[in-house]
Amino acid sequence: MIVTCSYEEIVALEHGGRAFLAHGGSEESSVAAPSAGRAAVESLLPRLTGDLSIRTMADQQELERGARLIVEHLRQEMDALVVTIHPAAEETVAAYFDFAHALAFLGRVEDAGSEMRALIEVMTGRSPTQRTIRTFHFPD
Repeated sequence: MIVTCSYEEIVALEHGGRAFLAHGGSEESSVAAPSAGRAAVESLLPRLTGDLSIRTMADQQELERGARLIVEHLRQEMDALVVTIHPAAEETVAAYFDFAHALAFLGRVEDAGSEMRALIEVMTGRSPTQRTIRTFHFPD
């Protein structure tokens, strides 16, 4: 299954991912980075070269986990700029667009997960199990 990713989304996710990894585990951030979260973001960053191929639902879940953490970090950056600078300041507007691009990507990843879940249910006659989320492969 392919999830599209525009240039603007790649740039926003890379910026947010690097910032998350740099600050996500620190005490100043309210987005704590447990090891699974850090690993999800770290595994997402090298994949940001264009559209993403998702082979299993487990892959989709890991991708969603990383994207969700980046989106939350970008939301916090944007909120801080609104409060400390000004809602219409150039940096605040840029932070909004980073957040919005990452959020749009996350929405498509969530949709892919819903489609994968539905396909597994149709093909197997039951909800996805830990086994099927790892072994049921989706073509591009």
